[in-house]
Amino acid sequence: MSLATTSETTNWLRSNGLEIVLLILGAMLFSRFATFLRDRITRKIDAEFRGGDALVRTEAAKHRHALAQVVTWVVLTIVYVLIGMEVLRRLGFAVTGLVAPAAVLGAALGFGAQRIVQDILAGFFLITERQYGFGDVVRIAVTGAAEMAEGTVEDVTLRITTLRNSDGEVITVPNGQIVKVTNLSKDWARAAIDVPVSASADITRVNEILHEVGTRAYEDPRLKPLLLDEPTVMGVEDLTVDQMNIRMVARTLPGKQFEVGRELRVRVAAALRREGISETT
Repeated sequence: MSLATTSETTNWLRSNGLEIVLLILGAMLFSRFATFLRDRITRKIDAEFRGGDALVRTEAAKHRHALAQVVTWVVLTIVYVLIGMEVLRRLGFAVTGLVAPAAVLGAALGFGAQRIVQDILAGFFLITERQYGFGDVVRIAVTGAAEMAEGTVEDVTLRITTLRNSDGEVITVPNGQIVKVTNLSKDWARAAIDVPVSASADITRVNEILHEVGTRAYEDPRLKPLLLDEPTVMGVEDLTVDQMNIRMVARTLPGKQFEVGRELRVRVAAALRREGISETT
């Protein structure tokens, strides 16, 4: 290697080479800072609910939590693209000359990346329309899946939604494949209990018993914080020759309808048994 070549290499390393290293280090530091800032914001949001259940949070808090994740992802993507272009320019590639090939390559990849674009667009509308957020309990119908994905939302980005079901399994759903979303914890929930009794039972007395159960449940210091109002008896929901179903409903805090429903069923069964009225199966 000649002295001139060695000198040019040294000069390149001192100028462009050093700038490339600094750009990469800057991108890494910025990524760490953005992640730290996102985690700090989400921890601050979660700290408001540390004394209670993570499911019981306001819609604004859920939206802010999801928005922090999405904004961080978008900002980091833009930074990485810009840093990559600057590194290519310092390596001697004419970035402006790559526009035409990039357009052709983009058109070719567009056919294969339609699913990704669809996921991102769907994720954008999920976030802006506040269909669900971090901590919500949702049931999602996915294209091509026989069973619905159900669980607690642990993460929402523009491309995917991450759920954790009751068995602790993590379910990842591409946003573009979501057909229908049932939010089980938005604003409030409802526990519905159908009580099957014999068709020959005294319906007036059964209604009185159910009303007493609802009143006592609402006065219970353990259950009242989960209830938004006193459980009500809707009346006969279904009637056959042998039995009738009487429906009882209760408005609960988001995500608490299952716990309240189980407790009310136990109380109803015990109250009917004390009165000598048996539930049919």
